[in-house]
Amino acid sequence: MVEKKEELNLTTASEKITDEDVVNDVLDLYLKDGVKTLADATKEKEKVQTADVKNVKAEADNTVIEKTEKIKKTAISKELPVSPKAIVKSYGTFPYNNRELSWMDFNYRVLEEAMEHENPVLERVNFLAITASNLDEFFMVRVAGVLDQIHEGITRPDASGLTPAQVFQKLTEKIHFFAKKQYSSLTRSILPELQQNGLKFVSVEDLNNKQISFINKYFDDEIFPVLTPLAVDTSRPFPLLSNKSLNIAVLLQNSENESVFAVIQVPSIIPRFLELPFSEDRSFILLENIIMYKLQELFELYKIVAYTPFRITRDSDLEIDEEADDLLIEIQNSIKKRKRGKPVRLEISKKCDSELREFLVSTLEVTEAEIYEHNGPLDLTFLSKFGRLSNCDNLRFSPIIPVSPPSDFYGYDDIFEAIRVKDRMVHHPYESFDSVLKFITKAAEDSKVLAIKQTLYRVSGNSPIIAALIKAAENGKQVTVLVELKARFDEENNIQWAKKLEKAGCHVIYGLTGLKTHCKICLVVRKESDGMRRYLHMGTGNYNDSTARFYTDIGMFTCKEEYGIDASSLFNVLTGYSIPPEYNKFIVAPTGMRSFFENMIIKEIDNQKMGLPSGITVKVNSLVDPALIKLLYAASQAGVKITLIVRGVCSLIPGLKGFSENITVYSIVGQLLEHSRIFKFENGGQPVVYMGSADWMPRNLDRRVELVFPIEDEQLKERSFRILELMLSDTVNARIQNNDSSYTLIDKRGKRKINSQLEFSRMAKKILKSKTKKAIDKNIGTPRYAKNI
Repeated sequence: MVEKKEELNLTTASEKITDEDVVNDVLDLYLKDGVKTLADATKEKEKVQTADVKNVKAEADNTVIEKTEKIKKTAISKELPVSPKAIVKSYGTFPYNNRELSWMDFNYRVLEEAMEHENPVLERVNFLAITASNLDEFFMVRVAGVLDQIHEGITRPDASGLTPAQVFQKLTEKIHFFAKKQYSSLTRSILPELQQNGLKFVSVEDLNNKQISFINKYFDDEIFPVLTPLAVDTSRPFPLLSNKSLNIAVLLQNSENESVFAVIQVPSIIPRFLELPFSEDRSFILLENIIMYKLQELFELYKIVAYTPFRITRDSDLEIDEEADDLLIEIQNSIKKRKRGKPVRLEISKKCDSELREFLVSTLEVTEAEIYEHNGPLDLTFLSKFGRLSNCDNLRFSPIIPVSPPSDFYGYDDIFEAIRVKDRMVHHPYESFDSVLKFITKAAEDSKVLAIKQTLYRVSGNSPIIAALIKAAENGKQVTVLVELKARFDEENNIQWAKKLEKAGCHVIYGLTGLKTHCKICLVVRKESDGMRRYLHMGTGNYNDSTARFYTDIGMFTCKEEYGIDASSLFNVLTGYSIPPEYNKFIVAPTGMRSFFENMIIKEIDNQKMGLPSGITVKVNSLVDPALIKLLYAASQAGVKITLIVRGVCSLIPGLKGFSENITVYSIVGQLLEHSRIFKFENGGQPVVYMGSADWMPRNLDRRVELVFPIEDEQLKERSFRILELMLSDTVNARIQNNDSSYTLIDKRGKRKINSQLEFSRMAKKILKSKTKKAIDKNIGTPRYAKNI
């Protein structure tokens, strides 16, 4: 039986240990066998400092010097420093995978799903479209950022030891390899499988006479009226082409045999592909192929020498003056500038004429490293719409249909009554997002509700959340909405919603200067017979009913007083000039989240040293924060078992002897996009679990308003643990990260085939069905909203 030691007060310990000499002294005491915790070490040090025991102090000094020198000489200390700052400081160079390179590894895992023959072919099409869309945004923001650093002459290596120039070189190699894999998968595997299933893309040469007549009429009626051919010469400069637009470059020859160039933008308002009649199978032709077939009609006085489709991607990261008098206008102006960003990628056909190629390269001022030649149609994002073709359900995954109501709300018509009884948890999309919509719409209509306060980061195009908030304001309730205008690539959408909300009478705010507000919280204040009560919804994902259908997220409802007080305090910080308080339950960035996670990791190190149960299990979307990675390495070196589920970027490198052999990293990529964030700590045998909006990245911990909250209800805690356990048992969608940062699918040999996402869906249906049966057996009857099960 292990004797339970005094629990460490981490805040007190870290406040006392600040001076470097004291840190080293306490480090020595902490490493001695008789001292079990950092707090004990601190007390021992205080005794040495205050007591008149010079001999003891002198004797300790030799060991202190020896330990200090060892830390200074070792690149990565194998001893255990005594505070987060000391640990971080004790590491020199350390294993760290560059963020951009790790992101490319993530996108390759998505591409593997497109290459997986066991996946239905239209799902493979969709995965390929996702890789293309992901890559577009990656170029617009991350690659553009690396190029900016190079242009500014920055040569300082990052945490991975690479300079911006070296990162760009490695990225270019990875992206070119990646693009070849994309198009190889499309042309050699996906298109043939589509054709086997009666779906085929054709060229003009493949068309019969009736189909030729059809596309001629379609061109005259639908395409020609919106085309604008633009000549390029000394009097007519090269046009400013929209970011990500598809264009056709044309090399012409006039009557005097002189070369003339022209550009046609393929209109985005017309569908990218057209289904053709008069065909045994379902046949489709691309819009650009129709336009190129009809080029001679557009340039009747010229000879068509050559033509090629091309596409440019521009630097699209916004530069925003946070101190501007009107942030909304400042962002609107920045969005306009985004359209004129410097090109960072030129995509052309592999068959492009050399003279046209030279013309485009010189005119757009791109380097050879920024040119990508493709053997197939440009801009594969159009495949997303193709993947949604009608009458093709047999070529897709069986849909994951959310159960309604979620099991936690079964038997309750009044959502507020259900929350009063106990905390409730909903796991999307296995359980319907309608519970969140019902919470807000009910609040908008309820005469007892006095106020609603909510944060919005990304919402759907026709948002029922926005509609409910507008209705609440029209019903005379105090409605305060924080709309994050700086949500990347949702700025225009959010500006429009902000204007509509303001017009309806809502108090709309844009957050704190210099910080994005990324936390997910809705507060409802209700006057009840026993006084005012605050009801909360907090979650890991956006208030977006559209993405809630294919993002996995978790939300919690509560009306516990301490949570309510914290929610009011948080909104007071966001809406006014309140000083960030000491929260009862909430962990909020950027004021206290970093130190909270640091101290939780330190506590696990202490528990391991004392022989108490220790361990860390974390699920996030990204892990790149150097300080937390160093702390995780230190915990691993202390013997703490660490399991990480990181869907995307992971800069930590697991399985390295002496550094991270006690760390295992998984990535789950499947039918649904994993988006929830869960943090579990063994806590000396009394496990605790937290959820929230933050990933382990510097931007989340230091430059955003994020919210992480504890799950304290025992049933919900157990459910949270089971969620993590099921994910870690996945043998279909899970990959394990190797110590060279590559990923390998879980070895299925001798293991049961477990798809955690399908299993969650099955369990949600099973639990609700069981509750329904029990209700019927007890003659309670089936609630009207459970009859669809």
